[in-house]
Amino acid sequence: MKQEMTSADVAALVSEFTEGANSLNDAKIGKIYQPVPDEIRISLFLFGRGRHNLVIEAGKRAHMSEHIRPSPKMPHSFPMLLRKHILGGRITFVKQYNFDRIIEFGIVRGGIETILVAELFSSGNIVLLDNERRIILPMKPVTFRGRRIRSGEIYEYPEAKMSPLDAGENELAGAFASSDTNIVRTIANRFNLGGVLAEEVCLRGGVDKNMEAQDVSLQEISAIRGSLKDVFSPLLSGELRPQIIKKEVNGKLEPHDVVPFELGQYRDFDKEYFDSFNSALDEFFGKLSAESVIEQVEVVKKEKVNIFERRLQQQQSAIKKFETNSDKFTTVAEQVYANYQSIEKLLEILNGARKKGYSWNEIKSILKQAKDTIPVAKMIESINSAEGTVVVDIEGTKATIDIRKTVPQNAQVYYEKAKKLMKKRDGALRAIEQTKLAMKKKEKRAPKRRKVIRKKHWYDRFRWFVSSDGFLVVGGRNADTNEEIVSKYMEKRDIAFHTQVPGAPMTVIRTEGKEVPETTLQEAAQFVVSYSSVWKSGQFSGDCYWIKPEQVSKTPESGEFLKKGSFVIRGERNYHRDVQVGIAIGLELAGETRVIGGPLSAIRKHAKYVIEVVPGKFNQNDISKKISRTYVNDLGDVQFVKQIASPDLIAVMLPPGESDIKE
Repeated sequence: MKQEMTSADVAALVSEFTEGANSLNDAKIGKIYQPVPDEIRISLFLFGRGRHNLVIEAGKRAHMSEHIRPSPKMPHSFPMLLRKHILGGRITFVKQYNFDRIIEFGIVRGGIETILVAELFSSGNIVLLDNERRIILPMKPVTFRGRRIRSGEIYEYPEAKMSPLDAGENELAGAFASSDTNIVRTIANRFNLGGVLAEEVCLRGGVDKNMEAQDVSLQEISAIRGSLKDVFSPLLSGELRPQIIKKEVNGKLEPHDVVPFELGQYRDFDKEYFDSFNSALDEFFGKLSAESVIEQVEVVKKEKVNIFERRLQQQQSAIKKFETNSDKFTTVAEQVYANYQSIEKLLEILNGARKKGYSWNEIKSILKQAKDTIPVAKMIESINSAEGTVVVDIEGTKATIDIRKTVPQNAQVYYEKAKKLMKKRDGALRAIEQTKLAMKKKEKRAPKRRKVIRKKHWYDRFRWFVSSDGFLVVGGRNADTNEEIVSKYMEKRDIAFHTQVPGAPMTVIRTEGKEVPETTLQEAAQFVVSYSSVWKSGQFSGDCYWIKPEQVSKTPESGEFLKKGSFVIRGERNYHRDVQVGIAIGLELAGETRVIGGPLSAIRKHAKYVIEVVPGKFNQNDISKKISRTYVNDLGDVQFVKQIASPDLIAVMLPPGESDIKE
């Protein structure tokens, strides 16, 4: 069954998004959601057509959809940051890059132009660019050889493939001459078409798809060029016939493929036709994705198996698989030895022909004609000319023989494979003993089901922590909450902290009239530096200062202007120099049950299962998932952790920017 869109699918969809009834031109962008890690959903208002949803799943698909996955209770950081840049904007263009699986959406908001790039190839990505094609925000920051997808970098396309719409016979000849595989694979890879469309090109051109690419004639190249034009002519003319191909599975017709135009290889298949390719994509991909969510929910509800029992079942299954495959490889090795003379004769014939200069295609042809005169030729199932191997059938057992090796060496290859699998089996057996030991320890502990105790606090909306001396310290998350803390919650007896660099939370120690110890001052200093732009820039220390509330003012000097979230500080400042950044995440289990974050010394005082975080290379989504998984392993209670320390709840406690766990 088809798993992702092809470059031809992207071309057909973009043509519909560009003009006609499904055009996205001038669509207004509403809220953006991230229901699962690789997928975003953008709410669009289309003039005269109302609200619709654009779904983009990195590495797989993009289309308007009526089949919607439920939104997460806590929003992820990526869609929230996207909202900051494009919410309320309008789509100005939709285009495909170079017949590749890349879609670009041009967006303008308040005169500022941005581009949202959807990469639907490989593992995929979704990237927001500015009007100079500099990356504002990637869904997944990654680095490839010669290509960095990270904030601040200039966006570079992946290495370009040949376009089947533009390639001439000279380009085709060059591609085939430099290939080391057969025609169908060369077309699929060099033209970014995938297997189905590559086979269609060979079928319409009347060319043997298994022929070695280097052996193709000029006449066959001309035929392939003609079939490329024929296959993709509907994309150029706009005469699409969107359809879902259905195939019988266990006596029932199931969706097998979705294509924008007729394909000869599907001539005899059952089909369901659609008015638009977008509708066909939504029925094929969207409906299946929505149903998979329902199935997963049902499985979670039904599954009562303990995490250790599930691990034990997986390990036992792996042992069985290792033993079965080891026996299989041993049998092949024994059969090779049992037919020593026949295989040795076959190797002599093949090596002799290669030394005389025969090509692999000539050898295949000769052996095919000589099956009656050369008995060992009947053993050959197939030949892999690229690797110099043949697959032989030895009394019903298939064996891959390398013609550069002797018979004993070929047998030894299978013995080595069997030996490696038995070593893996031994490792799995040791792992089973560890799992059983963990199960016994858990049974001895026999913990009671943990109760979730959650209260509402006025400071939950802000960044906060309780110092090791028991003082509540509260900081803003943005310009609005910075102003709210100063105007609504800061009292004359409190102490305020801020940094020299912009992008820091206005932080207040709520003293309640008590004298504040030096430890709390140090913790507040580390807090304000860690949640500032110092962390985001990858630095490990910064300066900050504290002042009295009466020194903080919203009244600027004459002729100056203060933007939202900014303040004028007057009078003497009390500096803390070279404060080391550092944040810890922990679980508060006494009284309330919740995840908390802040300076390490404060979190150690009030929480258990403390994990220290430092500036690193993982975005908030990735590091919060990693921490949540650690808590699941430590507590062995998935539901409890999900309620008090899910990835979304942990992400709220993390500093802006990329982080890592300190070992």
